[in-house]
Amino acid sequence: MKISGIATLDHSPQVVAEWLNELQQDLGWADRGRAYLLLRATLHAIRDFLTVEEAADLAAQLPILMRGIFYEGWVPSRTPAEARTVDDFLERVTGAFTVSPLAEPDVAVAAVFDLLRRHVSQGEFRQVAWAMRRPLRDLWM
Repeated sequence: MKISGIATLDHSPQVVAEWLNELQQDLGWADRGRAYLLLRATLHAIRDFLTVEEAADLAAQLPILMRGIFYEGWVPSRTPAEARTVDDFLERVTGAFTVSPLAEPDVAVAAVFDLLRRHVSQGEFRQVAWAMRRPLRDLWM
């Protein structure tokens, strides 16, 4: 469906739907809203754990609407986060699940990481991995 006549913009909702479908399938989840919440919270945690430059490099690899989700509410002066352990990362993600907590946050986050692995260049994926502290890098890889 053409809305703007600009292919990148008109195709963006479909790309988000495809990513959410993949994530739901990977996790065996039926709830699309929950998948979106996980994707959004994980993207925000990744963004906040990277330097401003590395976050911008990763965002450049994302489709336009995903890039908007990634940047939503970002305060670059607060990045990278001071506490950057695996537990800190998972806490940031699980904090978004106030109504129905994640049973296995590490598995859910790993599914988002795998989704990103499939959709960004391998070079960028490795670059982000090396920008993270070792324990989180192990979860990322």
